[in-house]
Amino acid sequence: MSEEVQAFPEEKAKQLPDPQGYRMLCAIPEVEDKFENGLLKPDSLQKIEEFSTVILFVIKMGPDCYLDKTRFPNGPWCKEGDFIMVRAYSGTRFKIHGREFRLINDDSVEAVVQDPRGITRA
Repeated sequence: MSEEVQAFPEEKAKQLPDPQGYRMLCAIPEVEDKFENGLLKPDSLQKIEEFSTVILFVIKMGPDCYLDKTRFPNGPWCKEGDFIMVRAYSGTRFKIHGREFRLINDDSVEAVVQDPRGITRA
């Protein structure tokens, strides 16, 4: 990481995009670097797990998320700060300073997850 980013960590936050319309900005939770038995995972396996994850963390929602009362008669399916479950490979993937984020549509949410630890794609 460059000294500039370390000296001014708030600059990193300003680079996050503001989701527009019915899109949501989500982060990929950290992938464990070890198996349950304590052995280290290869970097290639960690990247595959990150790439195909079904768990996301909702950072920010666009202004039009869940406004369509016909499609969402019971209101929003999730809120900022929730861990959610989506289909593998969902959304527009991008990285900022090596950390992966995704922009997904509001109707891509399949479930809210209270404790995402241990959930992996089958």
